Formats: sequence, structure tokens, C-alpha cells
Amino acid sequence: MYNIQIFYDGVDLEFISKNKNNLIKGITTNPTLMNKGEIKDYEGFSKMLIEAFPNGPLSLEVFSDEFGEMREQALKINSWGSNVYIKIPITNSKGVSSKDLIKDLIDEGVKINVTAVFTLEQFKYISECFENTENNIISVFCGRIADSGINPEIAAKSFVDFKNKESLNVNVLWASAREIYNLIQAVNAGCEIITLNETLIEKIKNIGKDLNSFSLETVKMFYEDAINAGYKI
Repeated sequence: MYNIQIFYDGVDLEFISKNKNNLIKGITTNPTLMNKGEIKDYEGFSKMLIEAFPNGPLSLEVFSDEFGEMREQALKINSWGSNVYIKIPITNSKGVSSKDLIKDLIDEGVKINVTAVFTLEQFKYISECFENTENNIISVFCGRIADSGINPEIAAKSFVDFKNKESLNVNVLWASAREIYNLIQAVNAGCEIITLNETLIEKIKNIGKDLNSFSLETVKMFYEDAINAGYKI
């Protein structure tokens, strides 16, 4: 439909099973999503994800705050599957850059998804890590950038433009999408990947929908919900 890859961002194995041969080209998740999904066994569930989606890219995140332990976690997670990408945050919780760790892991052949990237300056600082590499990912948190009042499409395009100018073989991922229009914006910005949750993936079918029909559906919804609720005035 669009010149962009759609990755599912979540932990719903049933949803993955139903959609993996359709729109979904990759999977991403993180400790926050796993915790919200009441997943207690990180390794066990991660291996279930890999089994459910064995042929496409699947990003799993380290969760240590110390770079030595991050490296150990990354190498262990990497051993779980050939399609695994390791999500490394752009800094640790103390604000110390992960650049050295990212470069070391890439040099060891680990596929990296650098996560929680917000500024072009962050990308520029670590950009040398992606010289003479391929297939790594920069996850730009466009939804949260928008939450700060900044146009996320302009921000994402600045990443893509810099990547192209420097001939970096790295994929720019539009992360933390908030609405389905973000898919259009990500395409316009030139992003290679966008992550969408279950709700947004289901809304893709609405793109191009006749607005008069959409309006009538909305009116009917309000009417039926009021009747079902038994409201009276």
C-alpha cells in the first residue's frame, strides 16, 4: 500500500499470529509493554515471540543501566534467534551516551535498533557507528516529539535527510505513533519503518474512506450507544 514497512509494537501473540502474513513485516516490544501485558518471564516470552515470528526482524530490548551488563544482555538475547535486533537506548538513565556499546556490538555482528532517540544531535553523535554497516535501525520517537509541541514529520525528515547526505545504511523508524495519520507523515518524511500497535493497525482500513459515510457511521454509533445505555431526558 505504502513504501514503508509496518512493524507491530506490542505483546499480543494471537494478534501476531493473525496478521504476520499480512501487513506486519516486523515486531518490536520493550519492557514497559511486557510489564503492562503482565508478562513475568522476559526470556521465556521473548522466545515465544521469536517462535511466533521467526522470519522477520524482531526487536528486543536490554534493560540494564550499566553498559557492561547491557552488553552481556545484548549478546545473550542475540543468541536466541538470527532475526533478532537488540534495542539499545540512546543513553542510560544517567544520560551517558551508549555510543561505545552500540559500536562494539555492531562490530561483533549484532543487529541494533537504537531506541528512545529524540534529537538530530543524538543521531549525529552516534552516526559513525553506522559507517560500513547495514540493516541497523534508528527509532525516532516521533509521537513523544509531537507531545512536546514539535512537528514530528519535520523532525523525522531531518533524520532521513542527514542519513541520506552521509550515505548511512541505516533505517529510520517512526516510533510511538499516536494516530493513523502518522503513517502518512512517516511516508512523507521518507522513513523506512513505522511501528503501530493493534488499534492503529486495525485503523489502516480507514485510510481513504469516504468522509460522508464515516460521518453517518459516527452518528449511528452515538445513537445506538445512547439507546443501549438506556439514557432518558
